Amino acid sequence: MNRMIMLFSLPPILRGFIAMIISGASFPLCGVMVLRLDLVPIRYMLMHGVILGGAIALASKLPLVPVVIIINILLVLLMLLFTKNSHYGFAGGSAATMVISMAIASIITHVKDVPAKDTLSLLWGSPFALKNFDIYVLLALAILLTLYIILNYKNILSLFFSQEVAKSMGLKVQINYTIMVMLIALVVALAMQLLGAFLIDSLLILPVLVASSFMSLINGKKGIKRLFIFSSMFGFAFSTIGYIIAVAINWPPAGTIAIISGLTYLATIMLSKIQKK
Repeated sequence: MNRMIMLFSLPPILRGFIAMIISGASFPLCGVMVLRLDLVPIRYMLMHGVILGGAIALASKLPLVPVVIIINILLVLLMLLFTKNSHYGFAGGSAATMVISMAIASIITHVKDVPAKDTLSLLWGSPFALKNFDIYVLLALAILLTLYIILNYKNILSLFFSQEVAKSMGLKVQINYTIMVMLIALVVALAMQLLGAFLIDSLLILPVLVASSFMSLINGKKGIKRLFIFSSMFGFAFSTIGYIIAVAINWPPAGTIAIISGLTYLATIMLSKIQKK
């Protein structure tokens, strides 16, 4: 116990723990929107956006975070343009956007002699490497995401259910849909750059899948509001428990959190099958 107290008194470990609390409780809220709107391909596109933004920032010696934000917003707008009137949905638009972003990134790294390893390293952030400013950014993202969901819950629910129904209710579907996608892009891109792509997957998607399976397992009332709440609870539990275990046994936090969330998901699936039998 004394050893853990000593470890958590160290600023890098304490900052990482605070980041995990914020991320674990808030990022699954974004994951609900990603899964309900079938926006999983956007996560891979944003990974390439981080690489492109990093290449531009390193080549031009500009601040990394603002460049990454601007590039990913432009890529999302480009993807929405490709997706409009397309039969392939986000899969086709995100694929085209990924190809273009990687092509530009490769040209920049070649012409400006930017080491490829420097841009790729942006995808593998660590909670231990966070600064106070990074914590403030994560907290601002969490507050922005939470307020957006609370203030626009009815609009979000309508879009989740049916875009046609939302239009019939007088909702400006395209504008609201674009705002939601842009918010998801902002959260995922920044969090990916600060915490790493691997950790984002563990906190964005898996808590939502576990929450959905858990709700079915307990035969509780289903609904989007409950899915948001349970996803946030599981994300908070996975991130805090996983981080504490990782620090205690000297394991990488991302891998530890991923194992805990993945095993929990498998357990809920197995229990659901047993319950059905």
